[in-house]
Amino acid sequence: MSTHAQRERLLLADLLESAGPEAPTLCEGWTTRDLAAHIVVRERRGDASAGLVIPFLADRSERVRKEFAERPYQELIRLIRTGPPRLSPFALKQIDEAANTVEFFVHAEDVRRAQPDWSPREPDPVFADLLWSRLERSARLLGRKSPVGVVLRRPDGQTAVAHRGAPVVTVTGEPGELLLFAFGRQDSARVETEGDKDAVTRLYDARLGITA
Repeated sequence: MSTHAQRERLLLADLLESAGPEAPTLCEGWTTRDLAAHIVVRERRGDASAGLVIPFLADRSERVRKEFAERPYQELIRLIRTGPPRLSPFALKQIDEAANTVEFFVHAEDVRRAQPDWSPREPDPVFADLLWSRLERSARLLGRKSPVGVVLRRPDGQTAVAHRGAPVVTVTGEPGELLLFAFGRQDSARVETEGDKDAVTRLYDARLGITA
């Protein structure tokens, strides 16, 4: 039986393939080719992927990513579909599920929502609950740079505090939409906000997510 991460991996690969190598994404300045190269480097070049979270290694990480981006696009898609090499930590099912489920979900939406004819996806309830549990655990990390207080709320009333402060903005939406919002895709997430108008504007302009 496939895991959530494995299903999201295949969905992402399909979206990248359908969009083609030069399509836009929600990742600023990146085409689908750039995004595909990023995913491959993250899984296959641990020596370079550290630059994704460690600022002084970012230049090297970007250099390696650009080298991979020069490879044939179909090769990058194949490497994403087949997954990491056997000796990679990501090859362990538990690590793959923990590290890649949200990663692949967000990047799949990066591809889907950047296209002019995109349509919303409705995750099944089990997957929605999984996304919410991941968001609950990471909310403070994702919202740490917010200039205002942030409460994330599901339609059923469950909440997670992403940032303590005042004034407070409450962001309401389905778990997948809240994840996208918290990962810095505020303009593309289908959510509703409640709070001071200026605070809402500041929140939409903030650099949320895991960026250094």
